Amino acid sequence: MQKRGARLLSFIGRQEWLDRPSYRFEHLLSYAFNALGGARDRVSNALNGVWLGHPVHPPLASLTSGAIGTTVGLDALSLLPGRPKSELIDASRFASRALGLGILANLGSAVTGVADWQHTHEEDRRIGAVHGLLNLLATGLYIASWLQRRRGRHGRGIVISAVGYAVTAGSSYMGGALVFDSGIGIDQSGRRLRTADWTPVLPVESLKNGKPQRVEVDGVGLVLCRTGSNGDIAAFGEFCPHLAAPMADGWVDRGRLVCPWHGSRFDVCSGEVLRGPSAAPLPRYQTRINDGMIELRNGVAE
Repeated sequence: MQKRGARLLSFIGRQEWLDRPSYRFEHLLSYAFNALGGARDRVSNALNGVWLGHPVHPPLASLTSGAIGTTVGLDALSLLPGRPKSELIDASRFASRALGLGILANLGSAVTGVADWQHTHEEDRRIGAVHGLLNLLATGLYIASWLQRRRGRHGRGIVISAVGYAVTAGSSYMGGALVFDSGIGIDQSGRRLRTADWTPVLPVESLKNGKPQRVEVDGVGLVLCRTGSNGDIAAFGEFCPHLAAPMADGWVDRGRLVCPWHGSRFDVCSGEVLRGPSAAPLPRYQTRINDGMIELRNGVAE
C-alpha cells in the first residue's frame, strides 16, 4: 500500500501540464490580494496563520474530517435494523448538522489551503493542485448530500456523503505527504544554537548595512544584520521558517528582514512575523560587540 501511494504521488508530481493552469490561477490570486489595497497584509496574514503561530489549514482540515466522519458514523447508526424510530430520527438530524459543520470547515480549509499552496513549486505544487481539486469535489458532494437530506431523500444523501468522505480520505493522504515529506507548513528554520558562552564570530566592520551575512557557530548556520542606524546588530536562524529560504540572500528594509523567496518579513528587533507567508517567527539570538568583534550565544535576545 505504501509503495502504491508513493508511485501515485510520483506520477502526479511528474505532470508538468498542471503548471500552466496552476500559475494562471496563482496570478488571479495575486490580483485578488492586490485589489484589497491596504488590507492585503492583514488578510494574507490571517489566512497564513501568523496570528496563530502556524498555518490555519491543518486544524480546519482536521475539523472537516472529524465532522464528516461523525456524519458517516451517524448515518451508519441510522441504518442499523431494529433501532427505535426516535433514535433513527435523532441520528439523522445530528448527521445533517455535523455535515453542515463539515461543509463550513471545508470551505475555510479550502481558502487557507490555497493561501499556503500559492507559494509552492514544481512537484509540491502539482500534488497540492490535485489535493485541492479533490477537496473541491468532496465539498460539492457534501453540499449535494446536505441538499438531498433537506428534501427528505436521506438514503441518497447518505450515499453521496459517503462517496465524498472517500474522496476526502484520498485527498488527505496527499496533504499528509505535503506536510511530512515536503515540510509544507512545518517550521523549517533549521537547527537552534545551543552554545551558552559568548562566541566571537565576525569583525564588526565587515558587516554591511542592509545586507545579512552568514556565519556558523558549532555547525549551526546563522545570519547577522544591522538593525538600524544606531549600529545595533541582530543574529537570526539561517533559514526562513516557511520553506527554508536562505536568509543570507535576503535584505533589511525599514527595520524588517525580508525573505528572498516569498517575501516574508520579520522584525529585526524580535524576529516576529510582520508579513507572511511564514507563520512562525525567525529564531533570534543574543549579540554583543566586544573589542571590535561580534559575539553571540544561545537564548532569546533580550
